[in-house]
Amino acid sequence: MMRKTLTALAFSAFSVAAMAADAVAQTEKQATNWHAIIMFCIFVTMTMGITYWAASRTKSTADFYTAGGGITGFQNGLAIAGDYMSAATLLGLTAMVYTQGYDGYIYMLCFFAGWPIILFLMAERLRNLGKFTFSDITAYRLDQGKVRTMAAISSLTVVCFYLIAQMVGAGQLIKLLFGLEYNVAIFAVGILMMVYVTFGGMVATTWVQIIKACMLLSGGTLVMVLAMSQFNFSFTTLLEKATSVHKLGDKLMYPGSLLKDPVTAISLGLGLMFGTAGLPHILMRFFTVTDAKEARKSVLYASGFVAYFFNVIFLMGLCGILIVGQNPEFFEGGVVGGKLIGGGNMVAMHLSKAVGGNMLLGFLAAVAFATILAVVSGLALAGASAISHDIYARVIKKGTASEAAEIRVSKIATICLGFVAIILGILFEKQNIAFMVGLAFGVAAAANFPVLILSMYWRGLTTRGALFGGYGGLISAVLFVLFSKSVWVDVLGNPAPLFPYTQPALFAMPIAFLLAYIFSKTDSSVRASKEIEGFEDQYVRAQTGYGASSASNH
Repeated sequence: MMRKTLTALAFSAFSVAAMAADAVAQTEKQATNWHAIIMFCIFVTMTMGITYWAASRTKSTADFYTAGGGITGFQNGLAIAGDYMSAATLLGLTAMVYTQGYDGYIYMLCFFAGWPIILFLMAERLRNLGKFTFSDITAYRLDQGKVRTMAAISSLTVVCFYLIAQMVGAGQLIKLLFGLEYNVAIFAVGILMMVYVTFGGMVATTWVQIIKACMLLSGGTLVMVLAMSQFNFSFTTLLEKATSVHKLGDKLMYPGSLLKDPVTAISLGLGLMFGTAGLPHILMRFFTVTDAKEARKSVLYASGFVAYFFNVIFLMGLCGILIVGQNPEFFEGGVVGGKLIGGGNMVAMHLSKAVGGNMLLGFLAAVAFATILAVVSGLALAGASAISHDIYARVIKKGTASEAAEIRVSKIATICLGFVAIILGILFEKQNIAFMVGLAFGVAAAANFPVLILSMYWRGLTTRGALFGGYGGLISAVLFVLFSKSVWVDVLGNPAPLFPYTQPALFAMPIAFLLAYIFSKTDSSVRASKEIEGFEDQYVRAQTGYGASSASNH
């Protein structure tokens, strides 16, 4: 279980999610929350109807992977926001503001900083060059088999570690809020995810994410408005009262522990920024829109929704200090000597009950469950497409696979991933999940992002450079996390870490870029010169989108 202090938690990417899971695990199961169950059943019924409708529209690989390329920029922006705003965002970051104050806001800014990179550097080229997965871009002028295999391996690594964290978080959250057993909750999430993706493909997944994003934005806004009404909607009044009761006092609104170790803070920022730009389930969403213009629009809308929600969370955390932290009915921390001490990770849930009763608590609980379902569905589709489109269709069948066969393999892969997710969720029930999500972002930043950005912008990248860069980033990121305190000490029980920092990005990303540069520059083969010449064609396609008018006719 967690041994880290709150200060150490501020340094560890997504450790908030682990904190949430552990806090819930240590809490006795409450009485069944019928409000939450009824609202959850309404949500599931609605999404099953969407899946049934989507199944009738999913006829080709383009429909299954990218919803036929017919999603608008606004719809895709909502879906991306829904994919990105996980339960850890709602629960973990609210709790971080509750305990750490301004540090929680800095943490959110690290997450948000990845979106301008995607908007200005990647969105247009992703849509113009890609078809179904980001491997289409990295392998555009390189060796299809080798590069796609490498990209698929790193994608599946990211997906699996992200899946573990989401499944464990789902099980613990539902165990508390719905009164279900942990294993039952894990199976419920896994089975529903398999149904959404297997039958509805990207169409169903997109609409589940859109509905969930709307529910999350409206639910969070309602809680925030009701909470702020108790302070006459005055931010100044809220801050004065919060700083007067919090243990940090005036320091509540100053940068604190995040700046105590600048190396880890920078590594954390890099991991969250560039990890966002390397997450396969986020990148996959850019192939669902009609053209590059809609791709840019979708990032702009997603950025707006995510930025708005982060501000809602910040206000919820501050309101929680007074409404939840000062109320003896709730177990979140306590008051000693007139000052708020400590705090748990169900602050958002308790705040919703305090301002809106069981009905609002039930709604937010159902939203949290819907959030996990939507994120898990997106991850499963990204993992399945890596197996079916990249490995099966392009590497094994070398482009000769029929659409029907490719969809069939994708559905089988989805079911297999679903059972893998269920098994891993059960096996890792008691484990620290912080390093798993940190590893997912670290691998995405070190393995996916460098090769992806170099393939789009650097003429000199060759197959050899891409392979050494990709595998070098992947292996180094995994090893750095394995040898850090998060795993080497906290999980494996060794006395001291072999790697002094908890975040791999600052160290693994330069390794990936350096290896890609060195092995590309020293590659004097005939194939390498042809790959470098091929950049001209790629550049024209990236800039004009010629030949990329829609996802279905690339």
